[in-house]
Amino acid sequence: MTVNRRTLMMMTGGAFLSSALPGFAGRTQTIGGSAFGSWWRASLPPGTDTRDVRAAIMEVVDVAGASMSPYIASSELSRLNQSTDGQRIPLSEPTHHVIAESLRIARLTDGAFDPTVGPLVRRYGFGPINGAVVANYRSIALEGQGLRKILPDATIDLCGIAKGYAIDRMAQAVEVLGIRSFLLEVGGEVLARGHHPDGRSWHVGIETPDSKVPSLRCLVRLNGMALATSGNAINGGSETNIAFSHIIDTHTARPVANNVGSVSVIAESGLQADALATALVVMGAERGLELAERMNLPVLFQLREGTKIVEAMSERFARYMVL
Repeated sequence: MTVNRRTLMMMTGGAFLSSALPGFAGRTQTIGGSAFGSWWRASLPPGTDTRDVRAAIMEVVDVAGASMSPYIASSELSRLNQSTDGQRIPLSEPTHHVIAESLRIARLTDGAFDPTVGPLVRRYGFGPINGAVVANYRSIALEGQGLRKILPDATIDLCGIAKGYAIDRMAQAVEVLGIRSFLLEVGGEVLARGHHPDGRSWHVGIETPDSKVPSLRCLVRLNGMALATSGNAINGGSETNIAFSHIIDTHTARPVANNVGSVSVIAESGLQADALATALVVMGAERGLELAERMNLPVLFQLREGTKIVEAMSERFARYMVL
């Protein structure tokens, strides 16, 4: 069943509102830095040795960049994209893992998420990947620990999933240090483990899309889960005075043109949340919510209706809402 915010209020009688505000109190240590052309941030319990955490997170950033950044000419991904001989190309474990998950989600969403979309993204001014406009995930295939390009000119773009992979690996690196409670954020992707120092769940806000002033749409609790939000107002452009999204619908080979302002997905991994948020923007609310219900996935759509933003959410998303 799909529910909206009004239905949720009726289901709960509004009782959850009275207990939300005290949860903002409490102390954490916060550190951060740059990553993937954006930033990262970690909220940690008081007394944590932040030097070790920073070093562990930056190692993940460096490895992910060297493996999957299309902006680094020497990265494994860039070298992969330059290969056109049709031979099987060995892959490192990180790159193989992310491409495998990319292809799984591409099949799950009938290509709404497509890791070969890079040249189309570049056509509209949002990415660095040159190459033939293949935009079909069936043009590449994994063979063992390697990859073969069925179409030699195919290229791979992992920007729609790599941050999710990175935040998962960051969490693993922090846990190796013996830290069990923390909140991580990488360029808007969020992952929580354990509890806030107050003893409550970690609370994360979701903003209203298109708002000129940051505006909180809702507050969700993350208990060992990841949250990703994707939308067509974060980056955009115009063509003959018509605004368009940075997210490409590979079925039309054009930017997404629907009423989706943003999609927020809560999942067990950042990898899954990141890729599915992008895919559901392409699919739109009707098809996207059908998929969410089949997967029992917590999903929030924020939709444009004239000058208003309205909500549509999967049944399970309502369980994570605090406000």
